[in-house]
Amino acid sequence: MNDKISVMISEEELMKRIRELAEEISRDYEGEAVHLICILKGSVFFTCELAKRLTVPVTLDFMKVSSYGDGTKSSGIVRIEKDTDESVEGKNVIVIEDIVDSGNTLSFLLEVMKNKKPKSLKLCSLLDKPDRRVKPVSVDYTGFVIEDKFVVGFGLDYAQRYRNLPYIGVVEETGE
Repeated sequence: MNDKISVMISEEELMKRIRELAEEISRDYEGEAVHLICILKGSVFFTCELAKRLTVPVTLDFMKVSSYGDGTKSSGIVRIEKDTDESVEGKNVIVIEDIVDSGNTLSFLLEVMKNKKPKSLKLCSLLDKPDRRVKPVSVDYTGFVIEDKFVVGFGLDYAQRYRNLPYIGVVEETGE
């Protein structure tokens, strides 16, 4: 398969916006600690860059939640493949996601997290694709609102490829 990838959001734009998000979160939680939950695999790059720039105390955990597989469209079936290692009860939890589109995965995940009794629960997403929303999801900290295109890079993949691109790119299938 040959894919053409065009740059949608440059590496410089990503880093600038991540710095701004870190400043906003640090202001909102001044004097308190935050517990970041990185949603694997796509949000690893974003979570690391964000965490490095936060000025409040940070703890980190990981979850793997999936509704995709190898396709470009959500299957609609949500599975928790890896749960958190630590309790989130009483913590200021920020779920870090790479992209919110249909809302299926995040609406499910946020309900699961609410039942774990965190002190507070917020959602931070690098990308928000509201045109694809099927279930309502409120994103508290948004990097970029994008149009309905299939994107890769900076952790986002297409059949496990292109995660390592330092920018967000749009995949244009060319066949083969």
